[in-house]
Amino acid sequence: MNTKKNKAASARPAVRKAPAARPRQIRRWNSTARRDDKFDGDVRVQAYIAAMPEWMRGFGERLDAMVTRHAPHAQRAVKWNSPVYGIEGQGWFMAMHVFRIHVKVSFFAGTSLKPVPPGGTGNSARWIDVYEDDLHETMIDEWIRQAIARPGT
Repeated sequence: MNTKKNKAASARPAVRKAPAARPRQIRRWNSTARRDDKFDGDVRVQAYIAAMPEWMRGFGERLDAMVTRHAPHAQRAVKWNSPVYGIEGQGWFMAMHVFRIHVKVSFFAGTSLKPVPPGGTGNSARWIDVYEDDLHETMIDEWIRQAIARPGT
């Protein structure tokens, strides 16, 4: 056994290389999002919808039209990287968020809707995951109508 070599190795402090910095991934519809009021309004929501990929864009346009039909003066904003809809002075009632293969439509007071949307286990929010071959537009239209009467957060 070579003790001279072991003593020399233990006398030097261990130096670790810092991991290489990874480039920050930015979603194309969130490239300018910040946490301030500059992103309130229909313009930002329409830009988000226009940047949605493939079939999701058409669904987002129809969803926005459903909200406009039931609440023409609904507030719109992009918050938490998602378009949100609300009634001024009463709170937000709905949001949508794009994932790789589906769109999540969340209702902030979802437990008060009939029937209750299937997703979620929190206190009051519920959602539905919408896939290309299973759009549920009739049911979502009914939930939007109900949610407008009960804005949540």
